[in-house]
Amino acid sequence: MTERILAFPLNAYIAFTGFLRSIKEDERALSGVVVAVLLILVAILAILLIWSSLRVWIKDVWDRITGETVSLQP
Repeated sequence: MTERILAFPLNAYIAFTGFLRSIKEDERALSGVVVAVLLILVAILAILLIWSSLRVWIKDVWDRITGETVSLQP
């Protein structure tokens, strides 16, 4: 049993390098990975842009609800 446990890191490394090699050889899989990464980046950027534009509006509405007045000028 200990032999199997000690061999696990080597087997995991061999399996992972085989997986990477198969991705490198199959160009279709690589393009799928690239598309997925790009879609994730575009989604994150869209969320950041929407949040940055809505943040001021949400703060203004919240200040009106709570009755706080905050001047934005120093």
